[in-house]
Amino acid sequence: MRNENLTRDEAASRSRSLEVSTYDVTVDVSNATQASEETYPSISRISFTCSAPGSSTFLDYIHGGIESVTINGTEYAGAELSDIVDGARIHLHDLQATNEVVVTGQSVYSTSGEGLHRFVDPTDELTYLYTQYEPADARRVFANFEQPDLKAEFTFHVRAPKEWHVASNEAIVSVDEHDDGTSTRHFAPTKRMSTYITTILAGPYFEVRDEWRGTVNGGEELVIPLNATVRQSLARHLDHEEIFTVTKQGLDYYHQKFTFPYPWGKYDSAFVPEYNLGAMENPGLVTFTEQYIFESHATEAQHEGRAGTILHEMAHMWFGDLTTMTWWDDLWLKESFADYLGTLATDRATDFETAWISFANRRKGWAYVQDQFPTTHPIVADITDLEAADQNFDGITYAKGASVLKQLAAFVGEDAFFDAANTYFEKHAFGNTSLQDFLDALATASGRDMNAWTEAWLKTSGPSTLGIELEVEGEGAGAVVSRAVLKQHGTDPATGKDIARPHVIKVGLFSPQPSHGGMLELTETLDVRLEGSEIELPELVGKPRPALILPNHEDLTYALLELDEASQAAFIENGVDDGLARATIWASLWNQVRSGRLDPVMFVRTVARHGAMVPEAGILSGITLNATTALENYVAADRVGEVAALFNDAAWELTQRTSGDIRRIWARTFARSAKAVPEATEELVHRLELMVSTDQDFAPDERADSELRWLALITLSVHGAADVQDFEQEIAREDSAKARVNRTHAVAALPDPRSKTSAWTQAMSGVDGSGAKLSNDHLSAVAAGFSEGSWTLRAPFYASFWSRLEEVWDTMTQSNATRVIEGLFPQGVEGDREPLEAAGAWLDEHQDAPQALRRIIIEEKDALERALKGQQFSEA
Repeated sequence: MRNENLTRDEAASRSRSLEVSTYDVTVDVSNATQASEETYPSISRISFTCSAPGSSTFLDYIHGGIESVTINGTEYAGAELSDIVDGARIHLHDLQATNEVVVTGQSVYSTSGEGLHRFVDPTDELTYLYTQYEPADARRVFANFEQPDLKAEFTFHVRAPKEWHVASNEAIVSVDEHDDGTSTRHFAPTKRMSTYITTILAGPYFEVRDEWRGTVNGGEELVIPLNATVRQSLARHLDHEEIFTVTKQGLDYYHQKFTFPYPWGKYDSAFVPEYNLGAMENPGLVTFTEQYIFESHATEAQHEGRAGTILHEMAHMWFGDLTTMTWWDDLWLKESFADYLGTLATDRATDFETAWISFANRRKGWAYVQDQFPTTHPIVADITDLEAADQNFDGITYAKGASVLKQLAAFVGEDAFFDAANTYFEKHAFGNTSLQDFLDALATASGRDMNAWTEAWLKTSGPSTLGIELEVEGEGAGAVVSRAVLKQHGTDPATGKDIARPHVIKVGLFSPQPSHGGMLELTETLDVRLEGSEIELPELVGKPRPALILPNHEDLTYALLELDEASQAAFIENGVDDGLARATIWASLWNQVRSGRLDPVMFVRTVARHGAMVPEAGILSGITLNATTALENYVAADRVGEVAALFNDAAWELTQRTSGDIRRIWARTFARSAKAVPEATEELVHRLELMVSTDQDFAPDERADSELRWLALITLSVHGAADVQDFEQEIAREDSAKARVNRTHAVAALPDPRSKTSAWTQAMSGVDGSGAKLSNDHLSAVAAGFSEGSWTLRAPFYASFWSRLEEVWDTMTQSNATRVIEGLFPQGVEGDREPLEAAGAWLDEHQDAPQALRRIIIEEKDALERALKGQQFSEA
């Protein structure tokens, strides 16, 4: 629909003259179970004031038809609507000081995860609905002013089948029963909030209830009702005890740290299908991807990851919901804070012990990748419109911002950080804020001028790099340090200026311990405050040269690491007996692969060699995924056969002699990495078939669960050793929504021209072979399946890829277009530089294409260029 892309200037113009009081929204989803019905009735009654009577403004509504608009008593209907309705905007003229607008229309059921998403469970044909709005999709459900600083109170009324579970941000206050088997639930008015965090949930969800009790404000009791909901077919997998335990631990922790009590009444947790995100912080009703309902064996790292997400979303109840950024430039004011606090709370309040280790290995790895793209941006970003906002939910806004907040807590002290947060909440509760508002609170709490810190950390782009420069006298065991300097360097890619950020860090010194097989152990730490480009480390002078010197020990700051040659060699040879140090060093090694400074073959072999030396499931799952990525993209074609076979054999051997989480990770790694083996041997196929079997063990006393069976089946499909009959047999064995998505992936992965043609056509059109619209998950699966296997088989399809990019962008929602373009972008190109040149040519010839689309192509081109550079390195 035209003019969906609201700009920052347009939003600012509206907020200067408008103040919204209330929304009264009625949604009727009683037809949701009828597949032929594509729309549902929506009525939005909006009360607002205008400081400039006589002026004009507009409402936002992405709709399937408008029946009437009433503006201060004047109704527009039929042909009259053309005077005020223009695409996704409803123009309101000659405003009064006090106004009421009523919009009656038809909203569209979504299959893309944006707006009101409709999902039909393939196992029992039950229909489920949920909403997802961030950053600006409430306008797909009801007409509104879709920007975060026009907060209001919302009252929702939802008509649905009477046997359904229906929920929203607030509790139900009354129910009207109807003769047609439906009922209307009326919800209490909300407190003031932004449109994007309102929500509706409806369907025959399975529900479990609990409550949290605590004391606040010096002894006052607070009771928060809790519930957890999931599809009926997943009810047996809902481990609500653990979910409620983590939720209660989080509420305990945040009420210890925050003086402003939880303000949103109830706390529902809904696990929903085909979800585009990990979770969403709707006050009173948090939605989570149902990937957090574990249908197969889940590792401790997966449980810890879910806990981190629960506590991330809970932090948003204060940072983001209670206090909300004025515009998306300050998205970090909620996402960075929630990422930092969610990890901190997981570490401090739950029984999980490796939260910061997992953060260093996975979340910061995401940030380092994002921050080295040509499209990198400051944490406080320049967001000119909604399309740009949608793309800034990235590794910089989340993980880099969280890393910088961890450094901030070290810089000013944790007590000052939380004192500032509490002042900030009290002053800006239920309002909107900007960076300066938090800085003012922080300056007061810490007694520091934060301007220099802010300029260095929040308003510059790109990572800093830390390294130790050593001068040593003597050799071998007698080597003594004569000089040691901690140095940093970095360049802001946007300005070309050097970056010198303040760092409060620890430097770790490690030496081999013969009693532990030579593994490196921490022997000493140095506390260092680096304010400029370098600082001397006199504590090291005159001492024996440590085997490994680790800048940023304990991962207190955000910076890439350049280990000196001897330290890196010592780690590769011996490993370290410290989880956080291990995570930090592995992240450094992977960055070197991506930067063309470490042979990807060396990285893959080191992962295999260290396979039994990494006890943390979070680290192991991360480095094995990186090794598989290296095999698929970074290792030269003439070496990948040998290296993939070596790694795959190591993964199988480790699967046989380990147990528990470590075995599960190596089994999954074996199944994934086997796709990189160019020619599947009989032995490889036999091993994969053991994983598919339900009546044979694939490892001592262990049979594969559904997740592992599908991983193996997809790999067999890539090698042409499985077919549609095998996929249908697995569906018959254990049917589920996830299994149906895996089948879509497996069929698209079949290595024949007909299957690839079908997959390509479906992905580019967004419809399946029968003409039905593909949902978001199936669209991703068909694109992923197409991208598996031989580049020679896939390459001919790209003749039409570049010319159709803008068509895909214009005809699909931004979410689905992104899935298609990223999913189909050339990868695993086996040394072929033509796709890289084609991407560059497209960018040169399409300077005026939507900036959000150009950003995707720029980032994908950069990733491809890095992969080709890695292939050249490994070839040499």
